Amino acid sequence: MNLLRSLAAVSSMTMVSRVLGYARDAIMANVFGAGAAMDAWVVAFRLPNLLRRIFAEGAFSQAFVPILADNKNNKGDDAAREFLAYVAGLLTLILAALTLIGMLTAPWIISVAASGFNKDQGQMALTTDLLRITFPYILLISLSSLAGAVLNTWNKYSVPAFTPTLLNISFIVFSLFLTPYFDPPIMAMAWALLVGGVAQLAYQLPHLKKIGMLVRPKINLKDPEVWRVLTLMGPAILGVSVSQISQLLNQNWASVLSAGSMSWIYYADRLMELPTGLLGVALGTILLPSLSKTLANNDQEEYSRLLDWGLRLALILALPSAVALAVIAEPLTFTLFQSGKFSIHSAEMTQLALVAYAVGIPGLILIKPLAPAFYARQNIKTPVKIAIFSLLVTQGLNLVFVPHLKHVGLPLSISIAALANAFLLYYQLRKQNLFSPQTGWLTFIWKLVLAVSIMAVALLSMMQVMPAWAQMNKLWQTFNLSILVAGGVFAYFAALGVLGFRIKQFSRRSV
Repeated sequence: MNLLRSLAAVSSMTMVSRVLGYARDAIMANVFGAGAAMDAWVVAFRLPNLLRRIFAEGAFSQAFVPILADNKNNKGDDAAREFLAYVAGLLTLILAALTLIGMLTAPWIISVAASGFNKDQGQMALTTDLLRITFPYILLISLSSLAGAVLNTWNKYSVPAFTPTLLNISFIVFSLFLTPYFDPPIMAMAWALLVGGVAQLAYQLPHLKKIGMLVRPKINLKDPEVWRVLTLMGPAILGVSVSQISQLLNQNWASVLSAGSMSWIYYADRLMELPTGLLGVALGTILLPSLSKTLANNDQEEYSRLLDWGLRLALILALPSAVALAVIAEPLTFTLFQSGKFSIHSAEMTQLALVAYAVGIPGLILIKPLAPAFYARQNIKTPVKIAIFSLLVTQGLNLVFVPHLKHVGLPLSISIAALANAFLLYYQLRKQNLFSPQTGWLTFIWKLVLAVSIMAVALLSMMQVMPAWAQMNKLWQTFNLSILVAGGVFAYFAALGVLGFRIKQFSRRSV
């Protein structure tokens, strides 16, 4: 299997999802703006989403995928199928109980997660109603993520990568056509989330059946491999929870700032997720099962070569993405969001948050291949310790930045902590002699920096001859943004070509 081709397939499916995601966010910005109702939605959406990252894409996949890969490669499909049934049964039981508890305790959860809402009973009541509708999404999306992890292990990467598109379609349909039927209108988004979760799970089931992995969940707490997953999930939950706790603390910080702060950060975060999703998440998705296979075969040299390949690809996208998002933050925020109820002031505030996020994009992307390097070895303690340190850095910086920079201080703290996290992960890989970089890194870095500099000069030069963004209508904004993006992409990849970069240099086959 060609890993570059698989990466391209996952990234292309992710691109479809991200484009629809931006259409969804533009529509939501136009319909709901950036005020108290939207802030309530951001809290109600993020809370189950954070738990989903802990129990599904985070701790669960880190513990589950290496053991599933070991069953598949060394014991056969029957053993893998039985293991999957037991894990699916236990996951369903735990998440159903968690969902019920969350729905019953919604007011208490919000009073802790967004303490600033306590002073406004109307906003508290609205957020509570939204959260009770959205909480079952945890169960649906976690089972969907379980299906995706199985499909990825069988090298069916495109199906899980396309699945998020269904959620975005649900949001768009509800925003455009069903909002008038809800009171208040923002309630439509909660039901859109629930419908999207059902669609994401249902879409993957036929594909599981095709590979013979559509199983009936069973409960068997005596199975040693189920306990092995639970044992590994303990520190993994702690590690992933650290990141999510950091986000909850940041959300709490934002809840006491001026109205709209959560929304500005949310929209900036959505733009930041384009590069982190296109390559960062895609690389992590492909590398974890691939690295697990190399270790199952006791091939340390291939492990190092594979990780080296992942780090170079990460940097090729991370550096230009960070610079480009910072340079064209104004064109992006005004073109995508500024219309209807989303004011010029909101666009300017979102722009500042996006620049702060851009600082940390290299760290956020590099974490995606670096963390699986430990997970594949079933070493979760090291990333956990580093994550805890990153949490302390983030909250310490919030104390310094937020009083002076307001909402901009929150993404800036996250960015600096992400850079520290990536550096420490790499440092530990080298310190523990788990990774040996291939030759040519110094030449690779200086050529990459030169290409990024050429792209930045090209973007700034084009922006100098364009009118002020707030003075253009939406059609001209879209046209000029397209010119900027196309020009920046051309300048960057043309520079890489002149400097000797070739696609075939990054072609790699899995073991």
